[in-house]
Amino acid sequence: MQKSKLKPKKLIIFSVFGVIIVVIVVFLINYTAILQSPQIETGAKLEVDSNSISKSVDYKYTAVASNLYVPWSIVFPTENSMYIAQRSGEILYYKNSQPQANFYKFSEISATNEEGLMGMVLDPDYPNSPYIYTSLAYEENNQMFVKVVRLTDVNNQTTETKILLDKIPAAKFHAGSRLRFGPDQKLYITTGDATKKEIAQDLNSLGGKILRMNKDGSIPEDNPFDNSYVYSYGHRNPQGIDFDPVSGVLFSTEHGPSLFDGAAGGDEVNRILAGKEYGWPKVSHTESTPEAIDPLLVFTPAVAPASGVFYTGDKYPSLKNAFLFGGLRGEGIFAIYLDESRQKVKSYEKLNIAEGRIREIAVSPDGYIYFSTSNRDGRGNTNDKSDQIFRLEPK
Repeated sequence: MQKSKLKPKKLIIFSVFGVIIVVIVVFLINYTAILQSPQIETGAKLEVDSNSISKSVDYKYTAVASNLYVPWSIVFPTENSMYIAQRSGEILYYKNSQPQANFYKFSEISATNEEGLMGMVLDPDYPNSPYIYTSLAYEENNQMFVKVVRLTDVNNQTTETKILLDKIPAAKFHAGSRLRFGPDQKLYITTGDATKKEIAQDLNSLGGKILRMNKDGSIPEDNPFDNSYVYSYGHRNPQGIDFDPVSGVLFSTEHGPSLFDGAAGGDEVNRILAGKEYGWPKVSHTESTPEAIDPLLVFTPAVAPASGVFYTGDKYPSLKNAFLFGGLRGEGIFAIYLDESRQKVKSYEKLNIAEGRIREIAVSPDGYIYFSTSNRDGRGNTNDKSDQIFRLEPK
């Protein structure tokens, strides 16, 4: 009886399939190993998994304010007091963890989804310059915008308001908007693409950018583009910015696509340089283009980074000079550690906080880390005390 033989064509097909299967298996093994380890090869541009956790920080946390509504920003006028910006438009005043008379309420606020009262920051010379800078969304003639408003603080009450910048494109999604003063005494503002991704590349639009202005709202003469607030562009929806205390360079966090505008995931940590492009919407995730600066770190699945601050205090030595942000979908505090050059990520970790969605991360004058939950934003699980602000305390 003659043995059956595979025809050459079938043999080639089986061989090709075999090679493909081996390649896929090797890739999955290597990729899984990367995702399971929080240690990142210095200089590597990696897609990482939000479930990687290490234990370098031993902590507990204590509630200092409860029954809030989507607290977006926290600032500390004194060591024992804080102002809390709620997305619904109120700025609350707390002293010794007790609510006082409200500081201010914006009447024209639009807070239908992701937008509302968002950014808030103290003047760097506060209280000698008693100003508080805010960013908020509002509607006018069926269009939505964000404006930057400066409040004057006299004895914990607002006595004057001044609009510094208006008509920033906004929408109920991708409205930005985080504020931060730099070591140069300039105010930096993040803006979203307002779900019109093409405007992120348009230098004539203020959407999908990081902006830079003088404290009085004027355009700095040394901005990278003539007569323009634009500092960097090609951003989708950055919601966290702060300056590295070692290098003085600006860092940001940014939300990646959400299926309707690209593959899900791709949240970014970026090192921001003046006048540079950051890719959106031409590229995302780990894609690259020669004219854009790549992110330092990309998170897939999404963790939804909602803030960003460098830790410079002394209460948590292992976090010294780490870049921290709150994860909404990631439900925790993420700590990013840079290498000695401050241009590459060395490692990261996630501090699990069993309180749901985490938005703001702020550092008090005495060096404690405070964080806010965002469980009443329509995407979290609420309880009778949501939302809350907690103080992270070393054990």
